[in-house]
Amino acid sequence: MNDAARKLAPLAKDQAEQHYREAPNNLEAEQALLGAILVNNDAYYRVSDFLKPVHLYEPLHRRIFEIAGEIIRMGKTANPVTVKTFLKADDKVGDLTVAQYLARLAAEAVSIINAEDYGRAIYDLALRRSLITIGEDMVNIAYDAPLDMPPQNQIEDAERRLFELAETGRYDGGFQSFNDAVALAIDMAGQAFERDGHLSGISTGIHSLDSKMGGLQRSDLIILAGRPGMGKTSLATNIAYNIAASYDPEVQPDGSFKAKNGGVVGFYSLEMSSEQLATRIISEQTEVSSSKIRRGEISEADFEKLVACSQMMQKVPLYIDQTGGISIAQLAARARRLKRQRGLDVLVVDYIQLMTGSKKSGENRVQEITEITTGLKALGKELNVPIIALSQLSRAVESREDKRPQLSDLRESGSIEQDADVVLFVFREEYYVKNLEPRDEFDPKYEEWKMQMEKVKGTADVIIAKQRHGPTGTVKLAFQSEFTRFSDLADPSFTQYEH
Repeated sequence: MNDAARKLAPLAKDQAEQHYREAPNNLEAEQALLGAILVNNDAYYRVSDFLKPVHLYEPLHRRIFEIAGEIIRMGKTANPVTVKTFLKADDKVGDLTVAQYLARLAAEAVSIINAEDYGRAIYDLALRRSLITIGEDMVNIAYDAPLDMPPQNQIEDAERRLFELAETGRYDGGFQSFNDAVALAIDMAGQAFERDGHLSGISTGIHSLDSKMGGLQRSDLIILAGRPGMGKTSLATNIAYNIAASYDPEVQPDGSFKAKNGGVVGFYSLEMSSEQLATRIISEQTEVSSSKIRRGEISEADFEKLVACSQMMQKVPLYIDQTGGISIAQLAARARRLKRQRGLDVLVVDYIQLMTGSKKSGENRVQEITEITTGLKALGKELNVPIIALSQLSRAVESREDKRPQLSDLRESGSIEQDADVVLFVFREEYYVKNLEPRDEFDPKYEEWKMQMEKVKGTADVIIAKQRHGPTGTVKLAFQSEFTRFSDLADPSFTQYEH
């Protein structure tokens, strides 16, 4: 062998070893876990909340785990005899038939006490395999540099896949068995039964609105729209603060926290600064007018109220992002980060028209809004949180005799209306009646105007124009303009009616 060949030999050996590196797995742990389950079905419940068939490395083991799980969930006994009837009899595992292999697994079963440790080891190895796949994809795409996947898009895609992996233990989406879907639906009903007010969703803190909507439902896109001056930001701020203030965390078996009531709120304030938003909330909570706070026209008693309120508010899990003109991709990335670091139960975006899409759709505003609303809907599903997105209405409302908004008034309405699960309009007749005040108080119409003003003063309508899983209709609320606060009306007989 010449010198060159001698130098190349170890290199070729190293490359061969690298090329044939096996994905991380532990077949002995899988066998031990399956054996424990086949001997004592209680072992299944020790791992079933985090371990799924897809996490096992060996295809036959996946199938055994899946069949055993189905049998146990039906209230029957899973053992080598009952499981083998669902597997192909002529399949071989080395020299053993499937029936012999199942019997061997049961015979060599370890104690049920170790089942959870084996389950965790299998789960961790599955995560490592998924990380390897994501890493390989990142490297390959970065080398190929395809036109349809610029680096920024690749970062967003990798971040999304890593987030899904961290949240659910898998990133490939794919089909979910109907059994799992039914179990989730029953869990949701159970949570609604235990939650304050028996709501299936998160309470807005406004009872008349909750009774119509059942609270804010997970993964819903809720559009809150209105003309300027109607108070849509005030309503969104009220709801966001109510949810954050009633946050009651519950420790989960894995040590994480889940909201029993209320929740952690992320608020994207694209129009107002965080200080302005905080001033509004303080005004609403202390009943000190926000204009007086800004001008410093407050008494010592008022100031003490503000200080006490601010100390209480510091404990509230409400997080504000005041980046103007944020893109849907940036918003999604920050929301994922917030969920990982602090938790997230509700997201508020104020407002859609101040967001930007990608440069592709920059030529056409309607396409850009479509990209934004589709992105928000997808983000709500990915994070499993309701998203309240505020939207402007077109000026067409002002030119009509009846100023009550309709779905067709939504700016660039097609996509907003289509992607939304719920569309709410805020309408304050008081705003329009006030502008019709006759200049001369001796005018015969003045009394008529005064009566009309008394009728609508301090009230607001929240019109539910669209709701995928509930009725449409109108909810009447009280509105205190000096504190920008929405609340339930004192007389419940006026609160709501259906279309």
